Amino acid sequence: MFKNNPKRRQFLKSTAAVGAGLTTPYFVSSPARAAESDRMKIGVIGAGGMASGNINTAKEWLEVVAIAEADSGRADGFNNRFAGGKADIYADYRELLSRGDFEVVHVATPDHWHTKPVVEAMYAGKDIYCEKPLTLTIDEGKLIRKVQKETGRIVQVGTQQRSTYDLFVKAMAIVNEGRLGNITRVQAAIGGAPASGKIPEANPPAELDWERWLGPAPRVAYRYKDAGGEDNNSGRGNTNAHYEFRWWYEYSGGKLTDWGAHHVDICNWALTLNGQTGGPESISGSATHPVEFDDQGNPVQNDRYNTATAFNFSLKYAGGTELVIRNDTRNGVLIEGEKGRIFVSRGALQGGPVEELETNPLPEDAISKVYKGLPIEFNERKAHWANFLHCVRERKEPISDVHSHMKGLNLCHLAGIAARTGRDLKWDDAKEEIVGDEQANSMLSRPYREGYEIEMGDAVSS
Repeated sequence: MFKNNPKRRQFLKSTAAVGAGLTTPYFVSSPARAAESDRMKIGVIGAGGMASGNINTAKEWLEVVAIAEADSGRADGFNNRFAGGKADIYADYRELLSRGDFEVVHVATPDHWHTKPVVEAMYAGKDIYCEKPLTLTIDEGKLIRKVQKETGRIVQVGTQQRSTYDLFVKAMAIVNEGRLGNITRVQAAIGGAPASGKIPEANPPAELDWERWLGPAPRVAYRYKDAGGEDNNSGRGNTNAHYEFRWWYEYSGGKLTDWGAHHVDICNWALTLNGQTGGPESISGSATHPVEFDDQGNPVQNDRYNTATAFNFSLKYAGGTELVIRNDTRNGVLIEGEKGRIFVSRGALQGGPVEELETNPLPEDAISKVYKGLPIEFNERKAHWANFLHCVRERKEPISDVHSHMKGLNLCHLAGIAARTGRDLKWDDAKEEIVGDEQANSMLSRPYREGYEIEMGDAVSS
């Protein structure tokens, strides 16, 4: 999985002190467009839809100078839209990381391509805004947290709900101020993944380097089927690349990690504010898949989407607190306490304790206390980028740091393992291991394909 690269380590040492152009302000707090000299230079790894949305949100503060992308068509389009065609384009992201004229990187690749560039970027002395979910496995999370502590780099995960002050942040302030009393149950409703029917093998588009797109994942054929037909409910062409990677366990965890990374994160945030320091002790429930699995939890069919289309899991904590992850009810987070309950989603914040704010408002510092005392301007994705850039400048821990993120994401990964094995599981949160189930425990990690191992380096001071 990991590979040491002495030559690369020596290169990083020689370029660590090169921070050209970073003496100008990192973050301009005015919503007016910053002067070009004040904008932070950034390299983008993965130039698809998520990167486009993110950079478009924060473009007034950023100057895109380098792009790494396996799809040349996407790279060219992104370059023209966000850099006026002036950014350098690389097929190999390591060339981007080797540059010393910028220190911030946005990683917006498919999930199986997150950990390797994030780890190597930290060793290259870069601060990172990485799309969620941060990892494909639990063991990858252990590695990223270790390297972040070692290097001191700023890493923000793209769970922008943590910066939606009028909804999710306000909900956390209600919890933190004790308005719900002791939390007894939290629920993340996230919807299920689509099914596809059989997707035939096809030649990859000429602009797509399929080998590079697969990267550390197993080598398989590219697949594609036009949208339409009774066995296609995805709303777009079926494939095993680009946006549709989400519905293949080879590259993702399906809805359990795609939306779970958002809503289970909020559930975990609420429990943490309520004083819950440890994770759950067990997980039970069931899932429905469009394919069958072998004894090792691997799909036996490789010609169609294979992630869970329906699921309902209950994670139990010492003391009786319950966290539920399900697909079959209104999308959002339900938080239940001894004094009341609230529901929060991207469009609503509801419940008796919310209505009571009209006559008993939150203290003036309530939002600041749950937002790590950091300034919060704008809202949602824009606020999340502002938080990241502020923390880069001030060398502060961002609101969606790797440690809190993995505490919630591990629960999503655990649900994915329970879904694939079809068994209830016992969890040792301190060791981050499954108890008494060797086969399930083997799914805490994935092998990296030869030639795509993580290149471990030496820490570059932040």
